[in-house]
Amino acid sequence: MRRSFTVALERYGYRVEAAADGLAGLERFRDGDTGEVRDDSGSGDHGFDLLILDVMLPGLDGIGLCRRVRETSLVPILMMSARGDGLDIVAGLEAGADDYVVKPVDTYVLVARIRSLLRRATYAPPAAAAGRAAGAAEAGAGEGEGDLLVFGDLTLDTGGLEVFVSGSPVALTPTELKLLLEFAAHPGVVLERHTLLRNVWDYGWDGDSRVVDLCVQRLRRKLGRDRIETVRGFGYKLRR
Repeated sequence: MRRSFTVALERYGYRVEAAADGLAGLERFRDGDTGEVRDDSGSGDHGFDLLILDVMLPGLDGIGLCRRVRETSLVPILMMSARGDGLDIVAGLEAGADDYVVKPVDTYVLVARIRSLLRRATYAPPAAAAGRAAGAAEAGAGEGEGDLLVFGDLTLDTGGLEVFVSGSPVALTPTELKLLLEFAAHPGVVLERHTLLRNVWDYGWDGDSRVVDLCVQRLRRKLGRDRIETVRGFGYKLRR
C-alpha cells in the first residue's frame, strides 16, 4: 500500500518520501524539518508540506507520531485509518490531525483531501470576508483596527494571520486558523457544522462532523473554553 500510494501521488506531481514505521518516519521528518518557517504550515524551506500518517504503524503508531510532530510543527497532517468505528478517527483528530480518510481509499479522494489541506496551509482570507468581519467589529461585535479584530482577550490579525490571547501569541494549525477566521467573519452568528465542513474543509458533500467538533475542542484549549459557544442542535458561534 505504501508503494502503491507513493507511485500514484508521484503521478499527480507530488514528491513523496515514505517510511516503513513510525520511528523511521519521525526521524525522517526531523531530518527534513529545517526550522526555517516558509508559511503557516510550520514546515521549513526544505521540509515537508504535508504528512500522511497511517494509524497502524509498527514501532510508533500514527497517533503517537502525530503527537510527537505536533510538539514542534504545525505541518498539515492527514490521518489514514483502516477502521471506521470512530475510535482511531477521534484519537487521531485529538492528537492534532487536520483530516482523515478511511481505507480502502481511492486515489482521487486522497488527492482531493491533500489539495484541500495544502490550500488551507497557504490560506489568505478573502477581502470580502475580512470586510464583513471588520464591519461586524465596528458594529459592536468586536473592536477592529486595520487588520486587527479584537474579541475580549482574543486578538486576530487577519492580514498577518496571527492570533494572540491576552497579548501572548498562540500557534494554530492551518485548519484551526481557517476555522477561527470563519468564526471571526461571522461573530455572534451560529454556524452549522455542514457549513463549516464546506467552508473550512472544502467538503463538497456531507462529511463527518466529528472533524469540526474535535477542531473546535482544540481551539477552545488554546483560546479559552468560553470563546466559542455551542448552540445545541445547530452548531457553534464566536462570542462577541
